[in-house]
Amino acid sequence: MDKEPITTEGLEKLKSELIFLKEKKRPEIVAAIAEARSHGDLKENAEYHAAKEQQSHNEGRIQEVEDLIARANVIDITKISNDGKVIFGSTVYLQNLDTNEKMSYKIVGKDEADLKQRLLYFQSPIGKGLISKNKGDLVEINTPAGTKNFEIVDVKYV
Repeated sequence: MDKEPITTEGLEKLKSELIFLKEKKRPEIVAAIAEARSHGDLKENAEYHAAKEQQSHNEGRIQEVEDLIARANVIDITKISNDGKVIFGSTVYLQNLDTNEKMSYKIVGKDEADLKQRLLYFQSPIGKGLISKNKGDLVEINTPAGTKNFEIVDVKYV
């Protein structure tokens, strides 16, 4: 069982999701199954089958989250002294040298990654291209959309 790196925020989110799934969603589904059962014949009871399927998905996600928590290797970036190097958990401020666009990404684990929230998986092409580089470096990264050129403007450990 391989350890998966995760930020402290990522672990807290997983713990909150687990509590929600077990303490709120699970009882709601059990109640929906009981309600549907009371309607009689289960063979043609769509509500019953929908609730049972929902239960299956919920229990699967509970197992998945418990597994992620068990394999979590929590990296607390705030306890590491910042030498300007891009590492797991750091926030990288970039300037796209082709478009002049400025952007920032936090380098995170697989289950935290969400580009809309600027959370970048450390094993993604851009993540791999940034890890171990330093503030001020010019970086060329091959992505599925073509080669991109960035300058690392700043690196923060927050």
